[in-house]
Amino acid sequence: MAAEELEALLGGKGWPVPAAGGCDPGASEPARLRGNVCYVVLAVLLNEKDEVLVMQEAKAECYGSWYLPAGRMEPRETVAEAVRREVQEETGLQCRPLTLLAVEERGPSWIRFVFLARPTGGTLKSLQQADAESLQARWWDRESPALPLRSRDILPLMDLALQYRAGPRHPPVLPVELPCASVCQRFLLAFTGGRDDSLWVLLETTGGPHLPLATSGPSASKPGKRLVTALPQLLQRCGARPEVAVRLQGLLGLQHLGRDPGRSDGVCFNVVATVGSEGSQEELAPPALQEPAFTWWEVEEAALKSQVLQRLHAAAFLPIYS
Repeated sequence: MAAEELEALLGGKGWPVPAAGGCDPGASEPARLRGNVCYVVLAVLLNEKDEVLVMQEAKAECYGSWYLPAGRMEPRETVAEAVRREVQEETGLQCRPLTLLAVEERGPSWIRFVFLARPTGGTLKSLQQADAESLQARWWDRESPALPLRSRDILPLMDLALQYRAGPRHPPVLPVELPCASVCQRFLLAFTGGRDDSLWVLLETTGGPHLPLATSGPSASKPGKRLVTALPQLLQRCGARPEVAVRLQGLLGLQHLGRDPGRSDGVCFNVVATVGSEGSQEELAPPALQEPAFTWWEVEEAALKSQVLQRLHAAAFLPIYS
């Protein structure tokens, strides 16, 4: 079963999250969009001249400034539907999401999904069509004229889109439409070592061997923590030595459906991380675990092992910024 799960995640297909159980003991409340979680979508659209699509803000607090099309997700939406809606409302264009470029997060109270998208139709919004969503939209070469930006945080995202189009760092990643009740993470935690480039993957054995899951959302007693804090907590749950090094590599993808508000507003992030000194000949086996509910699985099937190692060596994962 663990091999099937790993193959599905590497293939961008996702894997179901158990409706109950399967996560760490610090269970969180169910995610409630516009309640205890906030998801934001943002799109970078480029034309054949490498100009970027921007829109002029109509909101009072940033009236007249310019930004990428972006906005909060609404209940019952999928992530891709939210991107298409925001782009059309704010720029007048229809679009097709091509890939996620990055995930930005400040904990479950603010998670932003950054997409590269392609225009597929529509007409650029003009000043005559100004409404509460935006004043107008235009293609911008990022040089002239110098537009007053709502925030300069979008400039690195424009660069990321241009870099991806010039030479993709990771395969296209689109959200998989699978339901999830809470904000959680599934970990592909890998150890490589020895002269033969051996590969071990951490498994949780409760209920059958599977990749470990950990909740990241808020609970009744405390707010949700940033996603990156779950990695060292996972090692603590395993009983690994405190000095064991762990490195976040990025995301294989994410899962969300959102069709049933209050019950499927969660997101599962499929996280890749490595432990130990990657590729070190001195470390021939993964770190010892003190918790019997976890074990290291040595991946020996050649094709599956090759897929994981190639992705690790190329660092071919969706970046997450915290």
